[in-house]
Amino acid sequence: VSYKIELVEVDNKSDKTEAVTAAQSLMSSKVAVVLGSYGSGVSIAAGEIFKENKVPAIGASCTNPQVTKGNEFYFRVCFLDPFQGTVVANYAIQNGAKTAAVITQLGDDYSTGLGSFFETAFKELTGDPNSIVEAQTFQQNQADFNAILQNIKAKNPDVIFAPSSITTAPLIIQQARDIGITAPIMGGDTWENATIIENAGEKAEGIVLSTFFDEGLADSSPITKEFVEGYTEYLAGREASIPAVAALGYDAYMVALDAIERAGSTEGAAIRDALVA
Repeated sequence: VSYKIELVEVDNKSDKTEAVTAAQSLMSSKVAVVLGSYGSGVSIAAGEIFKENKVPAIGASCTNPQVTKGNEFYFRVCFLDPFQGTVVANYAIQNGAKTAAVITQLGDDYSTGLGSFFETAFKELTGDPNSIVEAQTFQQNQADFNAILQNIKAKNPDVIFAPSSITTAPLIIQQARDIGITAPIMGGDTWENATIIENAGEKAEGIVLSTFFDEGLADSSPITKEFVEGYTEYLAGREASIPAVAALGYDAYMVALDAIERAGSTEGAAIRDALVA
C-alpha cells in the first residue's frame, strides 16, 4: 500500500482559544494524524477535540503530563516535566546549590507545572523542606520584574529557576543582573532559543537550560546524522544552530509515518493502535 503525504498547516498562535479553533479546522480538513503542538497549554486545550474525533495527535515539545493524561489519542516524542524538573534540580545541587528561588507564570500550564516539579525534586534531593526560599509568580505579558526580583534578592538563593517563554526570559535575566543578583539563573526547554542571547546580550552568560537535542552529537546515530545534514542543507546557512524543537518535529513525523505504514491504514483508530503497539 502506498500513501501520498499532504501537510495541512494551522496556526494556534500560542493561544488556548485559538488552539481549539485550529484543532477544529484540522478536523474539518479530515487529517489522519496531527503533529503538535509546541506548548503544553495549547496542547491541553486542543486535546479533547482530537479525542472526540478519534484522530491521533503526536506532540513535539508539550512536556506537561496533563497533555496525554486521560486521552488515549494523544502521544508525544519529548520528555516530561517531572523528568526535566528533576534533572535541572539535580544539576543545581551537583554544582553546590543548597537553596533556590522559583519564578513562574500564572495560568501557564508549562511554567507552573515545571516550576512545581522542580520545587518537589529540589526539596527531596536536598532533604530540606525549606530549601526553596522564595516562590514568585507573574502575569502574562508582564514586563517589570523588579519587585519579584527584589524579594528574591533579599533571600539570597544559590540558584533561580524561571521556566518561562522566550519573550519573558531575557527580561528576567537582564533585570536580575541589573539589580545585582549574581546567582545562576536556570530555565527549561523553552530557553533553547538564540533570541534569548540576542536580547539579553552579555547578561545571558552562564545561563543554564535543559533541552531535548544537541546537534553536536550528530554522529550518535545514522538517523541523527541524516537529520542534521538534511536540515542544515535545507536552511542553507540561515540559522546558526538547529533548534531542538525542529528535531522533535522530525521525530514526530517519522513516528506518524511508521504508525501509518504498520497500521496499513489512514483511519484514526488504526493509527492510534499502531502508535500504542
